[in-house]
Amino acid sequence: MSPVLAAVLQLLALTAALALAYRPLGDHMARVYSSEKHLRVEKWIYKGIGADPTAEMRWTAYLRGVLAFSAVGVLFLYLLQRLQGSLPGSLGFSSIDPDQAFNTAASFVSNTNWQSYYGEQAMGHVVQTAGLAVQNFVSAAVGIAVAVALVRGFARSRTGELGNFWADLVRGVVRILIPISVLGALVLVACGAVQNFAGIHEVGQFMGGSQQWNGGAVASQEVIKELGTNGGGYFNANSAHPFENPSAFSNLFEIFLILLIPFALTRTFGRMVGSLKQGYAILATMATIWAGFVALMMWTEFAHHGPAFDLAGGAMEGKENRFGIGASAIFSISTTLTSTGAVDSFHSSNTGLGGGLNLLGMQLGEIAPGGVGSGLYGMLVMAIIAVFIAGLMVGRTPEYLGKKIGAREIKFAACSILITPALVLVFTAVAMALPTPPNSMLNPGAHGFSEILYAYTSGANNNGSAFAGLSADTQWFNTTIGLAMLLGRFLPMVFVLALAGSLAGQRPVPETAGTLRTDKPLFAGLLAGTLLVITGLTYFPALALGPLAEGLA
Repeated sequence: MSPVLAAVLQLLALTAALALAYRPLGDHMARVYSSEKHLRVEKWIYKGIGADPTAEMRWTAYLRGVLAFSAVGVLFLYLLQRLQGSLPGSLGFSSIDPDQAFNTAASFVSNTNWQSYYGEQAMGHVVQTAGLAVQNFVSAAVGIAVAVALVRGFARSRTGELGNFWADLVRGVVRILIPISVLGALVLVACGAVQNFAGIHEVGQFMGGSQQWNGGAVASQEVIKELGTNGGGYFNANSAHPFENPSAFSNLFEIFLILLIPFALTRTFGRMVGSLKQGYAILATMATIWAGFVALMMWTEFAHHGPAFDLAGGAMEGKENRFGIGASAIFSISTTLTSTGAVDSFHSSNTGLGGGLNLLGMQLGEIAPGGVGSGLYGMLVMAIIAVFIAGLMVGRTPEYLGKKIGAREIKFAACSILITPALVLVFTAVAMALPTPPNSMLNPGAHGFSEILYAYTSGANNNGSAFAGLSADTQWFNTTIGLAMLLGRFLPMVFVLALAGSLAGQRPVPETAGTLRTDKPLFAGLLAGTLLVITGLTYFPALALGPLAEGLA
């Protein structure tokens, strides 16, 4: 079987699996966030944290809950790392330095999971399980909660109430993430992923010296890392490591986990606003962009450029033989079009245009299908921008889902989408202008610039993957990328929740003959075009200096 045919068959199998899971999972999540009943274990949690799950919150109170919970998470994870040397189960590892502890705490709480350390050489069992794994669950649940709050803003009218953050958070963890993670961990263990609390042990000789590995609760962390679009690996090689991702089947299963909830949330959206067609329009936009990027990535990586490429069947440098070019292309696009950041190949080893596709996928805002929760609310914000542009074209007041899109709503939407590009471009420009940060680049010229541009794009968009050539474990990069991750995660949430509160306070506008039908293919095309044009205008100069210059050289 040719590598291209194998890649196409894997893509078809993945699409079929996602299609089978779409309806039941999407409907289940809609019931979870619409139910008035509370499970017994949830009641215990509410009692333990002192929360009243029945109290409705306005957007300001909802935002305070998001920020307070996340701030406590950053502080707890920071202290856990700083005290690691005194904790049991540390495997003899010392405490983490302050700048790296801040970077890691910001990374995992913001659902980024950027890692400037070697996981198997820095973090013991306690930090991995009680710190990092816990944040994998709750940071994902925070993203879903904010998305659900925005959906309620569209669904409700003449009220400023968006639900209860604590109830949404707990339900997301207890009823969605944990059950799927338990089943997924069993699948990964059956495939050969490691799940133990073993210490450091020798596994043989390597280049004249002994090679050592430590075990850990790898499978259970691997599944929520993908399912929650987190991305942080137990080992430095991430999902290219056989302990995390043993086989071609486990690799395809992990891609399935990455895409599962973001795609299914479009049905949840349609169900909660009372129009499944609206959800299908958003799904069509996401799926079209994702499929187009996968096809382009396969083309760039399979293209032959000489005898070495002909013998290898494509650009195999930096890729695992277990997976090959096709599966690596699907994985890299899926991880950069979501906020996952997990890798099964080195993105820095992609062709120039292939690396540019990974960059562009993040710069779109990771909304095709995007991160868990963040993809949906990011796409809905872009939908508001699209109907506003359509309204300007025909001279009508824009409307979306029965709500008028006025100056207030457009300001919130515009601020939400402008924050991330500002962070990426400003931090990249400052890093390139200063004398010290460029010393961390492994490569000179366009590829070296791409390494730094990629780092801040990944951090501000809460992705977490990296061009492997950048030595990011410095005080400058640990601090600035940490700030980019926090600001890139929580500042957009401020405007998304403010937008949700504004929409919920409106009374519905009746549909007329002049209303733009947002459940039709025409709108899906308009939305996709708006995404590409806005992103292209924003990032083209930076892309021209990096991956485009390298790819055309």
